[in-house]
Amino acid sequence: MHQISKRNAQFQQWEALIANRNKRQRAGEFLVQGVRPISQAIEHDWPVRALLHDAGRDLSDWATAIVRSVATDHVAMSSELLSELSGKDDGVAELVAVVEMPPDDLSRIAVGPDFLGLVFDRPSSPGNIGTVVRAADAFGAGGVIVTGHAADPYDPRAVRASTGSLFALPVVRERSHVEVLAWARAAGLNVVGTDETGDVNIAAHDLTGPTLLVIGNETSGMSAGWRESCDGIARIPISGSASSLNAATAATVFLYEAARQRG
Repeated sequence: MHQISKRNAQFQQWEALIANRNKRQRAGEFLVQGVRPISQAIEHDWPVRALLHDAGRDLSDWATAIVRSVATDHVAMSSELLSELSGKDDGVAELVAVVEMPPDDLSRIAVGPDFLGLVFDRPSSPGNIGTVVRAADAFGAGGVIVTGHAADPYDPRAVRASTGSLFALPVVRERSHVEVLAWARAAGLNVVGTDETGDVNIAAHDLTGPTLLVIGNETSGMSAGWRESCDGIARIPISGSASSLNAATAATVFLYEAARQRG
């Protein structure tokens, strides 16, 4: 264990992980804040490069157990410094974990006869990515793929919104929809998009086989490439004065319907 009491180079490197995607990518690591996300990262055996804690306070039983059980670099720092890494509006986190980022490799996603996966195409909101990952985990999906020029699943806002589900199922970033489509075709997946212009209600679309669902950008929907590549496009029926659903809400409805059809 060592201590950090001033804004040295190491602290500044960790601080940059909060807002700088390029530095997260170059370092191959990201910050994890919160009891459940940290617990899930450890439970699912993600490599923890450092555990940061407040040098001026007694740790809870949970935090003490984490510090004792995880063999990594343990860093004690002042409350003032830790608060800058905590992502909390109501105080300083007990622990902040620096976690190693996995490779963006589609082979991390295991495909079987009952596979259900989801593509989120060009999402602009980290919070929406985290919410979609959480829903995918809840409804039994085997992976989430983020395509195109998109927000980052390892942004602290996305990690928090996933409430730990980021660590429970593979999340892979892939710029090219062509690469994902080739992978899906090789795996025998039925590629189904959702859009308000779809001519089939999602309840009438068969989602029981190995399926890759596609959700589009929050504002513009699916890209032309994805729209042209889907085997079918289904719509979510809505009523009232709303013209459309939030992308994360649409993904949740889509995933629920697939899970419902599968019993």
